Amino acid sequence: MSLRNVFRSRKFSRSFKVTTPSDPSSAGERSSGEESIHCNAWSNMLPELLGEIIRRVEVTEEQWPHRQNVVACACVCKRWRDITRQIVRSHSHKGTITFPSCLKQPGPRDLPHQCLIKRNKKTSTFYLYLALTPSFTDKGKFLLAGRRYRCGTHTEYIISLDADDLSQGSNAYVGKLSSDFLGTNFMIYDSKPPHSGAKPSSGRTSRRFTSKQISPEVPAGNFEVGQVFYKFNLLKSRGPRRMVCSLKCPISSSSSSSSGESSDSISPDGHKMYNREHHYSILKNKAPRWHENLQCWCLNFHGRVTIASVKNFQLVATVDQSQPGGKGDEEMVLLQFGKIGDDTFTMDYRQPLSAFQAFAICLSSFGTKLACE
Repeated sequence: MSLRNVFRSRKFSRSFKVTTPSDPSSAGERSSGEESIHCNAWSNMLPELLGEIIRRVEVTEEQWPHRQNVVACACVCKRWRDITRQIVRSHSHKGTITFPSCLKQPGPRDLPHQCLIKRNKKTSTFYLYLALTPSFTDKGKFLLAGRRYRCGTHTEYIISLDADDLSQGSNAYVGKLSSDFLGTNFMIYDSKPPHSGAKPSSGRTSRRFTSKQISPEVPAGNFEVGQVFYKFNLLKSRGPRRMVCSLKCPISSSSSSSSGESSDSISPDGHKMYNREHHYSILKNKAPRWHENLQCWCLNFHGRVTIASVKNFQLVATVDQSQPGGKGDEEMVLLQFGKIGDDTFTMDYRQPLSAFQAFAICLSSFGTKLACE
């Protein structure tokens, strides 16, 4: 049986066999001892062999659903989980998505991740899926969910790992998007510190509500990681919305190693803690061209957008603030978002954006902005 079939088979998931003792009074003790013996047999595997097994599984399966085999490796025991995390992090420059922490790491450099956003108007809920095939009808793998709430004079989008639990008091809470009164200025908040020494944002809109569900290990505040600003269009000139995004983007492991920067530290829960400040990226919407025959503004979405909408946009880099006077590539699309159905949209992103940041930016596009259109 091949290694791939081993991880997919029931034998792998049920390899910790427990023998039921004849004496019922000692069943619990003996069962635990038997399970411990089998667990030790797996965890005591030679580190060179164990590392080679997990490394081969990781490098040969870059996309879902095959990535579930990498997750299966991490589920065997704590030792397997630690080694799996190390190997996945060492290849994080590929932008692969395996664990929840990968949703806050930079996307791929070459080919963008193609995603779908499903909208439920009745519940004001949005669901992000990683597309597994080029087909628009394929639902894909669930990544994140966001729900819109009206909070006094402003609006908030709570982003969660759980499609059914979208509250700031949940352990699945990963961050939020908060708007101003006009819905033209948005702040992106991360639930966890983006780097060592980061301080939570002050202010009523950035604090997490108290809840008994929150684990003591979960920070009590929100950490600002970006801003989305829609420019006013008071003269009602023709054209799509104009937007500017200022983001704190994590530096990919590939660029860090090549530049000789210090390695990143890892928190006890596996969250990546960056030892230095994030790289600041400023993005703006790519200017469309006017099509004389169609009498409309056009952008080339390469077949990924099929319905014209004021919500559609493409973002490109403008200025690299890590280098004085540095210019961004205004032809390379880092994030594009567009409509393909009444309640279905595409979202394609790449470095330096993470899935969490890209999703938050796209959420800001929903809703009417009278002063910007």
